Amino acid sequence: MASSCLASPAGAALCRPRRPRCRVACSAADAGEKSTEPAWFSGGAKNAGRLACGVLAAWAMASASNPVIAASQRLPPLSTEPNRCERAFVGNTIGQANGVYDKPLDLRFCDYTNEKTNLKGKSLAAALMSDAKFDGADMSEVVMSKAYAVGASFKGTDFTNAVIDRVNFEKADLTGAIFKNTVLSGSTFNGAKMEDVVFEDTIIGYIDLQKLCTNTSISADSRLELGCR
Repeated sequence: MASSCLASPAGAALCRPRRPRCRVACSAADAGEKSTEPAWFSGGAKNAGRLACGVLAAWAMASASNPVIAASQRLPPLSTEPNRCERAFVGNTIGQANGVYDKPLDLRFCDYTNEKTNLKGKSLAAALMSDAKFDGADMSEVVMSKAYAVGASFKGTDFTNAVIDRVNFEKADLTGAIFKNTVLSGSTFNGAKMEDVVFEDTIIGYIDLQKLCTNTSISADSRLELGCR
């Protein structure tokens, strides 16, 4: 599958669907096998390539051992904080990558329908978002790391230029959501509604792409945009 490949800070290869400028292929020819590598790719370059493939394989195994929160996991009681829904407008800036926070960012059952200003560019690390409504909201440039969005509604939500990392979207409604130039890594979409989702220039790892493509609700145009086989 043709893809455009970037290097993430963690050393992972990220691919932009529909950018036929390079192809990542890792192979090790045994004795007697014909090598598929170009003639100019030999010596130190060949060893470096094998090392890079080894790094990618190790990253894939590490990612598999760090799954998104399962839908069956017990969640804390719903916060009784009077303005808990408004906390999303401030966000959570502590330990963004690992989802560490000073206190839970509990947005469950909150309604942000057509919110066009206050969510843009916010950090929602480890936010509890199940059964919340973000329909038509502008969530461009949002950083969502290890968020729990099971059963949430994101119909028509704009995630342009956002970082969506290890988010659980199980059974969420993402109909018409926009993932334009969005980093989409390590997230799960089991049972999610994904009709008419826009994946223009979405940055996604190969393994994550294969998992995403198993969602049968993705329309034919979106599958073509992603590069699903």
